[in-house]
Amino acid sequence: MIHSQNSSFEVEGMERHEIEIFLTLAEELHFGRTAERTGVSQSRVSQTIAKLERRIGVKLFARTSRQVALTAIGQQLRGGIEPAHRRIQEEIAKATAAGRGITGVLRVGFSGSFTSNLILQAADGFSARHPGIELHIQQVQISDPYASLRAGGVDLQVTELPIDEPDLTVGPVLISQPRALLLPAGHSFARHASISVEDLAEMTLLTVGGAVPDHWREHHFPRRTPTGRPIPQGQAILYWEDVLSLVLAGKGVCPVSAAGERYYMQPGLAFVPFRDAPPIEYALVWPSARGTAKVRAFARSAHEFTRSLGGPERVLDTL
Repeated sequence: MIHSQNSSFEVEGMERHEIEIFLTLAEELHFGRTAERTGVSQSRVSQTIAKLERRIGVKLFARTSRQVALTAIGQQLRGGIEPAHRRIQEEIAKATAAGRGITGVLRVGFSGSFTSNLILQAADGFSARHPGIELHIQQVQISDPYASLRAGGVDLQVTELPIDEPDLTVGPVLISQPRALLLPAGHSFARHASISVEDLAEMTLLTVGGAVPDHWREHHFPRRTPTGRPIPQGQAILYWEDVLSLVLAGKGVCPVSAAGERYYMQPGLAFVPFRDAPPIEYALVWPSARGTAKVRAFARSAHEFTRSLGGPERVLDTL
């Protein structure tokens, strides 16, 4: 029984679709968006709400040509059924997850600060949907990017493309960012508005050592410019943190995602965008032999999260 100051009424026999449409409209306050979220027509939303209002005997929403708002009784109804509906959804999600094997520990790797920020935020939605999963987020070493995946240290990770490994499955692209060059603030090219890949022939390029595939290294740290000019090669780094100190010391320059400026900028450094380099794309990757239900569920959830932010090109604008 739900009581108001002027009347009392009882909501009996509300079906699941009615509850979901009512609660979605109470959140969106827009019939079109409610129809889109619930997967029904806008007229079906209107009919469902009208049917509820006739059954209850009072208006649940105040509607004008410009605005939709909950009435006092509508607010009271929402407050009464929303917590119970949420608990039911959580229990259904737990049971479904258990039935599909989406339980236990899931270890997710990342390569840099902004990818970790993305994963941590995407993990919130995944955890709400799959409360039976215990998530562990950890960094992977740039100089041996797939070792932890293959050894089982992480179940999946966000990694810079390209990936051409027969035993690994590449999932959706989560981030796509313009490429920039990290260089000392005193470097002559630091004063340029942009640079060309051809300009690398006049600098010393830091590179990555360790067990990095040749095709990946050549894509990000080329030995020659597009016209064939040799690019001087500097020290090979093993950890991302080494890049900042080496560039500050004037030991070389390093191609990076333009997003790095937001996370790593400090006195003595400059980030100059490339005008002719392809973007850096980051995708989820996991061992093909261990593409479990929980791995695929996280990949879907993370992809949905990035799409909700506007897609791979817009992700970092909103984080």
